[in-house]
Amino acid sequence: MKRTVILTALLLMSVVASATAQTSAERWEAGNKAYIEGNYDKAIEEYTAILDGGEYSMKLYYNLANAYFKAGANGKAILYYNKALRIAPSQEDIRHNLALAEAQTKDRIAVIPEFFLNRWLRTMRNSMSCTAWSVLSLLMFGAMLAFGLLFLLASQVRWRKVGFYGALCAFVLFVATTSFAVSSRNDMLSHSEAVVMGTAISVKSSPDRSATDLFVLHEGTKVEILSEVDEWVEVVIADGKKGWTLKSNIETI
Repeated sequence: MKRTVILTALLLMSVVASATAQTSAERWEAGNKAYIEGNYDKAIEEYTAILDGGEYSMKLYYNLANAYFKAGANGKAILYYNKALRIAPSQEDIRHNLALAEAQTKDRIAVIPEFFLNRWLRTMRNSMSCTAWSVLSLLMFGAMLAFGLLFLLASQVRWRKVGFYGALCAFVLFVATTSFAVSSRNDMLSHSEAVVMGTAISVKSSPDRSATDLFVLHEGTKVEILSEVDEWVEVVIADGKKGWTLKSNIETI
């Protein structure tokens, strides 16, 4: 009897999972069809329903961002382009569309110059996804072990040299690829970046509605969250200016 109950429960779970997957697939197709037909609100509705079901992917974020962009919701478009980039930082199509969306924002903020080495390292890290860096890291670890064994077991001096220098190079590459993988994963899990959702929001000197207005930000501007106090967040923009605004004015990436 107990075994029958367990099998029935497992069968029901399988049916529910299958129905959910089928519903997601149907919504995906419906969203794509609506987008092609120019019904962007319907496409947004279908894609958002998939997200609400707990599923996400680079393609889903990208398609949703495109639908928002076509619908004129620039802030949401920038938000979801950035979400897609976190999963696939090397995708040039996402970067191109994000640049188009950012060009339509009202705020023109001068970016603080970045040290060239930091810029180069970030560009290198973004050339592949977190998964790709992780796989490459494992391959370098395997190569390091293989060269290490060659160094320990080879009877000829020249092969021992090959093993030693090969293990050394593989170790350096292992450290580098592991660092990129960890950094990329930390970025994916971080919630320190956000996008302004309000048409025009005031950034204040302190977390108080009566505090002095320092400057105004418009929809689509990207900010970094420094700290939170109740319903307020302290944000900083690309030129280094910072202040406080309500959480409801922004949405985290």
